[in-house]
Amino acid sequence: MIDALIDKQDSFEIVRDQISAILATEVASQMALATAATKDPNDWKLRIFEERSNPWEQWLEDSPADISPIINVWYDNSTFDLKAGSTVERQKTTGIFNIDCYGYGISQDDGGTGHLPGDREAALEVQKAVRLVRNILMAGTYTYLELRGLVWRRWVDKVTIFQPQDIRNAQQIINVQKIVGSRIAFNVIFNEFSPQVPFETLELVSVDVKRTEDGQIIAEADYQYPLS
Repeated sequence: MIDALIDKQDSFEIVRDQISAILATEVASQMALATAATKDPNDWKLRIFEERSNPWEQWLEDSPADISPIINVWYDNSTFDLKAGSTVERQKTTGIFNIDCYGYGISQDDGGTGHLPGDREAALEVQKAVRLVRNILMAGTYTYLELRGLVWRRWVDKVTIFQPQDIRNAQQIINVQKIVGSRIAFNVIFNEFSPQVPFETLELVSVDVKRTEDGQIIAEADYQYPLS
């Protein structure tokens, strides 16, 4: 029986949070550098979210207040390498973290020579967001995502373009046509650790296993430490 409270984050949670933190930090830095270079910092602005199902829903409203590209970082899955690590303490793991980028475009005249369609502008916006995200995460500074000893390797596996599908009414159909998404499948190899605590011998008195009406299994253990 484990006699210590499992009160920690798993590595996949740490890695996901670190990806989000790196992006947020570097976006702020890029905006400051753009300002220093007398360029519009909003061209480098990305809004970072984590584990959201549809962070772009605010764009379904008429005249959204902020149309800066949106980034949503979320954990997808992990696979474990049975040939590396150990069954007791450490497991070598490959985690896939999806980084969804969304761009919003507004149809407008280009100064008298033609028309700039909103869907094309949205595509250019999301491609800019992908460019910034990829360059930040694949920079040499973040070879190990600043988690050396935990992270073995990181790389971009795939980039795909998609169209959001959460549409509820006619007006939202029009608005969603101004949104283009792109998914960066970001693979990270890292260590997952199992609880390793010094154990004391327990004198187990009894364990009572019960099943509730909804099928939940409950184990009640009565034990005591041996007197020394």
